[in-house]
Amino acid sequence: MRLTKLEHAALILEENGRKLFIDPGSFTTAITEAAQTVAIVITHEHPDHWTPEQLDRILGKNPDAQIFGPAGVAAAAGTVPVRVVKAGDVVDVGPFTLEFFGEKHAVIHETIPVVDNVGVLVNGSVYYGGDSYTVPVGVAVDVHAVPAGAPWLKIGDVMDYVLAVKPKRSFPTHEMTLSKAGKEMANARITWATEQNDGEFYPLAPGDTLDI
Repeated sequence: MRLTKLEHAALILEENGRKLFIDPGSFTTAITEAAQTVAIVITHEHPDHWTPEQLDRILGKNPDAQIFGPAGVAAAAGTVPVRVVKAGDVVDVGPFTLEFFGEKHAVIHETIPVVDNVGVLVNGSVYYGGDSYTVPVGVAVDVHAVPAGAPWLKIGDVMDYVLAVKPKRSFPTHEMTLSKAGKEMANARITWATEQNDGEFYPLAPGDTLDI
């Protein structure tokens, strides 16, 4: 399986020529290379994690691709069919097994509603928690997509999150709001936390790949 990081929170996973997109949102360059997509996972309804335009681009080339997300995503997507998933659900689609964790987005501020959010574990290996610090309890995570910058995020909490997940490998995501200096600082902190459990950090930039 090959992982490709896109801008901000978006990822592509490829296995046997088939693709899975995760969180193709508004901070991600328009997606044009989407042939052979079997599924899209949207962790929550915020536009930096999905837009109707990004879905249209993917579905235009793959009308049978399935979309998975929590109830809030299904409500926000309107007439676009979304299969609602929740913590504990396990789904097989094409060459991918998707296991879902968690229920809610991390708190931004008491005045801002807390929306539905699910984390996803792909093929028992790659874990992305969306906008949350949900730990996939009982899972030996190979690759952890770690949020690096967000309105809801404090880097000390991110470090504790990585320490709890104990991934063999990690890389940064959710970082398009950071400056170059901010990305370097976040990467250094995530590196430290990953290495405490003998893991390795990969400073992936948009377009970079990692073989799983």
